[in-house]
Amino acid sequence: MKAPNRLIHESSPYLQQHAYNPVDWYPWGKEALDKAQQEDKPILVSIGYSTCHWCHVMERESFENEEIADFMNAHFINIKVDREERPDIDAIYMEAVQLLQNGQGGWPLNCFLMPDGRPFFGGTYFPPTPAYRRASWMQVLKNLSTAYANRRADVEEQASRVLHHIQQAQTSFSSTIPIADAEVLFDVSSVQNTFEQLQKGFDQEHGGFGGAPKFPGTMPLRFCLNYYLAKGDEQALNQLLLSLDKMAMGGIYDHLGGGFSRYTVDERWLVPHFEKMLYDNALLVALLADAYKLTKSTLYQQRIQETLDWVEREMLSEEGGFYAALDADSEGEEGKFYVWNKSEIEELLGEDSALFCAYYDVSEEGNWETKNILNIPIGIEDFMQKMELSNQAETETFLLKCRTKLLAARAQRIRPGLDDKVLLDWNAMMITAYCKAYQALGIEAYKKTALKALHFVLEQFAITKKGLHLFHSYKNGQAQHHAFLDDYALLIEALIEIYAITQEVRYSQLAKEYTDFVNNEFLDHQDHLYYFTSAKQQDIILHKKIIYDGATPSGNATMLHNLQRIGVLLDDLSYRKQAEKLLLVFKEKIETYPQSFGKWANALFLEVYPLQTVAVMGPHKEEFIKRLLAESLFNTFVSTSDTKMVRNISIPEAIEQTAVVICKDYTCSLPIYTVEEALDQMGVKHKML
Repeated sequence: MKAPNRLIHESSPYLQQHAYNPVDWYPWGKEALDKAQQEDKPILVSIGYSTCHWCHVMERESFENEEIADFMNAHFINIKVDREERPDIDAIYMEAVQLLQNGQGGWPLNCFLMPDGRPFFGGTYFPPTPAYRRASWMQVLKNLSTAYANRRADVEEQASRVLHHIQQAQTSFSSTIPIADAEVLFDVSSVQNTFEQLQKGFDQEHGGFGGAPKFPGTMPLRFCLNYYLAKGDEQALNQLLLSLDKMAMGGIYDHLGGGFSRYTVDERWLVPHFEKMLYDNALLVALLADAYKLTKSTLYQQRIQETLDWVEREMLSEEGGFYAALDADSEGEEGKFYVWNKSEIEELLGEDSALFCAYYDVSEEGNWETKNILNIPIGIEDFMQKMELSNQAETETFLLKCRTKLLAARAQRIRPGLDDKVLLDWNAMMITAYCKAYQALGIEAYKKTALKALHFVLEQFAITKKGLHLFHSYKNGQAQHHAFLDDYALLIEALIEIYAITQEVRYSQLAKEYTDFVNNEFLDHQDHLYYFTSAKQQDIILHKKIIYDGATPSGNATMLHNLQRIGVLLDDLSYRKQAEKLLLVFKEKIETYPQSFGKWANALFLEVYPLQTVAVMGPHKEEFIKRLLAESLFNTFVSTSDTKMVRNISIPEAIEQTAVVICKDYTCSLPIYTVEEALDQMGVKHKML
């Protein structure tokens, strides 16, 4: 049996995957960094994650090759990093590689560093022999080793230049716009400009934005939802619904087991990159839940319920935390677990297979590499008309019976790998998703799951019993790595959502405490932005500020949202003024690049269309709140009379009726005594499908 390297002692599933490589891998830490300094060797930091297909490929081709490993061990200090455990390290060296490779980056990320951590060269996947217009991995290693030994001054200069560029990027955010102009700057035209720019990237045929590869783009799509609600713009609504419908019916969705893959390699949402990430599903469930409030679409309801069923079946630990991801590969083959031959389905379903195959686009020749990815080319009503079927309920029951049989058969296959670490930021997103699903569908189990997960992370991720400092990652009963900005920001967001569905003031109070904590630990008071890491993180070459929204919302944009909502919830102008300052820094970028600033763009809405607080009091307030939550959308916060803004409203002490008071722009309405009238005054609209 092979002898393990140092990664055998790590809990990360990704690092464990490399524990038996002949490469003498170190985890990121003092031992490796000190050794590089002592031996004056360059460092290779190789960054990936457990569900990364090309990470697996490069491992098989190069890191398991004895000759390549021997050269790496002789000439480099080799460090493996799980980007999901250490997103701070990933962010620094991703920016370096993008600088060095004309904006190109991805995973696996292979970056070469001076012994002090300054990057001087990097790239992504390198083949074992020259191919794809790329040098081989061994060629790269030999060239860099030679350059480090023989042209040290040039390498030093390159490293200093790259670090200088990264540092300069950190100082380019500050705004010269005076805060006094905020009211003039944040107006309807800002929102209009943002939407017009976003429209340029719409795919009018398939939904979503741009071409292949195609990602869900939940944050820009939420902007479309908000734009429709605020302006009544049918184009915005149509783009939202087209995108959600196509994803819900496409191959990006697992029609047997539930849950969405990370992206598709085509523009039609047919061929997924089969990994399933917790965060994608959290963001999609949250968006589908709000879209369901507007449309009451049974398709959206099904996708919410099926996705959360999958989460509870495969991604939920006994302790209450959510696991990180499912791999794309099984048996060394991408997608093998999910795809079908038509003959397999015919054998399992018998005479029922013909109708099932017609509905789910299954053919002899297949729709992907001779195999079939289940997808729904046309909706159920059009399909029934085409097949001359008359009873929709009966047809849906039939399809469910077939799916259940196939799911049971699929369960006998070798499963993709599970990354069972629990990450604070991704768990916070899923807690928010469960809260949104509870609001939309009223399923009590969702509320219980959200609360259990919240208390799990608050207890198990705490560094001390009484303080607010938290860890980022948890596995095998142990939490580690200091939490990052995104962890705290998304936790605050989840606490606000938990408060909304429980009306327990302790959660809004804890959200405030964490907001103040983040302001103390992460905020740069000069440019109003937050650092990604706190000053306590000492093992990195610089503290970055991350502003762009990627697959997940940036911590800065999330904190902006939190400040806006806490400011209204607690009637505290200081938080709202802080939000204005932060938003002013990026107003121009939001309007120009809304796809990269999706979460920011939605915060822009809350400046132009401020939050209204809907306070409910009286004997049946719980029932009223549940009904109002099921309808309220982007700029409404439903609360009890405990909210500071409405605490002093004059309501008869011996009130026998349940009353609703709507507060906006420092003015509150007279009491309203029916949900219907309250919804009307809240401006709630529906678009029935």
